[in-house]
Amino acid sequence: MSASTPTSASPTSASMPTSADSRRWKALVFICLAQLMVVLDGTIMNIALPSAQHDLGFSDSSRQWVVTAYALAFGGLLLFGGRIADLWGRKQAFITGVLGFAAASALGGAAADTSMLIGARALQGVFAALLAPAALSLIATMFTEPKERAKAFGIYGALAGGGAAIGLLLGGVLTEYLNWRWTLYVNIVFAVLAAFGAWREIRVSAAPRHGARLDIPGVLLATSGLVSLVYGLTKAETDGWTGALPLSLMGGGIVLLALFALVESRVKAPLLPLRVITDRNRGGAYLSLATAVIAMFGLLLFLTFYLQTVLGYSPLLTGVAFLPMTAGMMAGSIGIGARLAPRLPARVLMVPGFLTAAAGLALLAQITPTSSYPAVVMPGMFLMGLGLGTAFMPAISLATVGVRHQDAGVASAMVNTSQQIGGAIGTALLNTIATSATADYFRTHHPADRDAAARLKDDALVHGFSTAIYWASGILVLAAAVAAVLIAHRPAKTPTSPHEADALTTA
Repeated sequence: MSASTPTSASPTSASMPTSADSRRWKALVFICLAQLMVVLDGTIMNIALPSAQHDLGFSDSSRQWVVTAYALAFGGLLLFGGRIADLWGRKQAFITGVLGFAAASALGGAAADTSMLIGARALQGVFAALLAPAALSLIATMFTEPKERAKAFGIYGALAGGGAAIGLLLGGVLTEYLNWRWTLYVNIVFAVLAAFGAWREIRVSAAPRHGARLDIPGVLLATSGLVSLVYGLTKAETDGWTGALPLSLMGGGIVLLALFALVESRVKAPLLPLRVITDRNRGGAYLSLATAVIAMFGLLLFLTFYLQTVLGYSPLLTGVAFLPMTAGMMAGSIGIGARLAPRLPARVLMVPGFLTAAAGLALLAQITPTSSYPAVVMPGMFLMGLGLGTAFMPAISLATVGVRHQDAGVASAMVNTSQQIGGAIGTALLNTIATSATADYFRTHHPADRDAAARLKDDALVHGFSTAIYWASGILVLAAAVAAVLIAHRPAKTPTSPHEADALTTA
C-alpha cells in the first residue's frame, strides 16, 4: 500500500463547504435517520422471524433466505451503488435509495407468501446498496473542517455500531405488541421523514460526471464475486467449512474478485479505482473495520440466543438487555472519538478502542447458565460498545478522507462492503467454533441421570458460546494490531481555502 500524506482533516477535492451552508447539520439528522433504517434492518427481522414463519408457514430452510436474500443483494451491489452515486449525484441516489427501500419494505410487510417476503427482502438489499454509500459520501463531502467532521462521523459511527442493538429492541417491541409485519412497515415512517428532510435540507452540487462511463465488466465481476463469497460464507455456517458447495462458492468468489482487481488496473474509468484501497491509511481502516465486525456480529448472535434460550428472556427484554452496548457505542463515538479525533492520530484512538472492546468480550466469555446480568453481561457489553465506538469513529472517517471527489461514493461503499464481508465471516466462523465446542463438551461429559442431562444441555450450549466469544476477543486484538501497523495518519491543520484543501487532498 502506498502511504499518502496524513490528512484526517483533508476534504475531498472541490467539495469545501462554505460557512453559508448552515443546513448541513439538519441534513445530517435525516442522513443518519436513513442509515439507521438500513442498520436496523440487519437485525430487526431476526426477532420477528419465528412469528413470520408461523404466519406464512415456510420451512426452516426458507427462513434462512429471509436473512440471506437481503445480505446477498446488499453486499453484492454496494460497489455498484457507490459508483452510481458518484456518477448520478449523491443526493439523487440517496433519495432514490430511501424511497425504494420504503417501497420494498411495504411489499415485504404485505407479503402473502414466502416468495413475496424473500423477494421484498432482496429488493430492500438492492436499494440499501444505493442508499448506504450515498449517505456516507454525503457526510464525507459536506463536513471537512476537522472538529465538525469528527462530530459528524461520531454521530454516524454511534448509529452504525449501535443500530444493530436498537434493531433487536425495536423488533422485540413491534413483534410483542403489534406483529411481525410492523418490523417492515416501520421503515416507511423512517423513509418518508428521511426523504422529505433530505430533499429540503441537503445542498450539494451535482456530482461531476467527467465524461466517465460505467465500468460494466467491473460491475459484473465485483457483484458476482461478492455475492459468491458472501453466499459461500453463509453456506459454511450450515454446511461446514469443508463442504463442497461452500468451498466452491468461496473459491469462485475469490477468483472473480482477483479478476476484478486485474480489470480495474487496466480500464480507463474503473468501478473501483485501486488508488482508493491501496492507500495505506484507507486500506488499514477497511481491514481493521472488517476484522472488528467479525467479532461484533458473532457476539450479537450468541448473546441473543443466550439471553432468550438460556436465561429465558422475552424478545422485548432481550432488546432492552442490549441497551448498555448502545450506550457504550454512543459514549465512545461521540464522547471520546469525536472530541479527540481532531487532535490525536487515528491509531491512538483505534488501538486502545479495539483492546477495550476485546476486554469487554473477555468478560462476556465468563458467562455461565446462571450468570448475573448486572455483574457479567451488562458491564461486558458496555465495555465492548465503548471500545468499538471509540475505534469506529476515526476508522470510518479515515476510510473516506482525502479521496478524490469523483471517488467519494465508491470509497464509502468500501466501508459498507468491508463490514458486510466481516459480518458474513463472523457469523459463519464463530458459529462453527461454538457448535464444535458444544459438541466436544457433550462428548466429554456424561450425565448421571435425567436432571443432570437437562443441566448438561445448557452447560454445553453456554460453553460453546463462551469459547466463540473468547475467539472474538482475540479477533479484536488482531484488529488493534492491524490498526497499529498499517495506519500512520496524523491530524492535519484546517484548510483555510478551497485551493489549500485541494493541495492537501492531492498531496
